[in-house]
Amino acid sequence: MPVKNNLKERVQQALNEVKPYLEADNGGIELVDCSNKKITIRFLGTCKTCEMQYYTFKAAIEETIKSRVPEIIEIEIVN
Repeated sequence: MPVKNNLKERVQQALNEVKPYLEADNGGIELVDCSNKKITIRFLGTCKTCEMQYYTFKAAIEETIKSRVPEIIEIEIVN
């Protein structure tokens, strides 16, 4: 299995850890791209317009991804 796919799978697993918390408030997150140690994510549902989006990203999503997949050096959020 190529390292790139393994990296993407590991990122997806990390996102799956936080998804239930987002879904509890009718929100969500999806992995848009994973390449060159950079990932792009998109908030879904109520997360797209939530005032706490930045804090959710920093405290839950970024921390989880970087602890589970330390190779990731950049995380971008797109609409």
